[in-house]
Amino acid sequence: MATDLLKLYDRTSVWALDRVSGATDQLDAGTPCDEWDVRTLLDHVLETQRYFATSARGGDASPPSPTPPPTLSDDPVADVRHAREEVLAAFGEPGAIDKTGPALGIAFSDLLLHTWDLARATGQDATIPEGLADSAYELVHGKFTDEQRKGLFKPELPVPPDASAEDRLLAYTGRDPT
Repeated sequence: MATDLLKLYDRTSVWALDRVSGATDQLDAGTPCDEWDVRTLLDHVLETQRYFATSARGGDASPPSPTPPPTLSDDPVADVRHAREEVLAAFGEPGAIDKTGPALGIAFSDLLLHTWDLARATGQDATIPEGLADSAYELVHGKFTDEQRKGLFKPELPVPPDASAEDRLLAYTGRDPT
């Protein structure tokens, strides 16, 4: 499972880099994330990914805040590439995934969902690459209490029983898949 999580994160982060490349001239655009523009969304992504990398290395890291500090430089692609490399290196260390429990799965899911938000906000193709939504849904669905969900997701939206994995994931996290 550890190798699978690294592969999932790697694939998601490549997709994220592509979407960030297509968003660098739209940093002030609104996003599906309440009160966040693209710049703030990317600040959150950087803060979150740095948190996971630091934690995986056994460092003392504060959990991401509801209001991310400004960390995005003039080169958002380089910023996200660096955060990606840090997460892959930290979790690629022998035993790191075993010691951190579900952390890499959450890092992967968070990056996947916020890349979808970024793509939607900037008019890019938001279709989640094959297999990633299934994996993220399995990792997050039913894993949080109602109280924990309040700090992570909007209320779950209804979807039909035959909804795709992508639509189920998006709806579970309070995102409108339509």
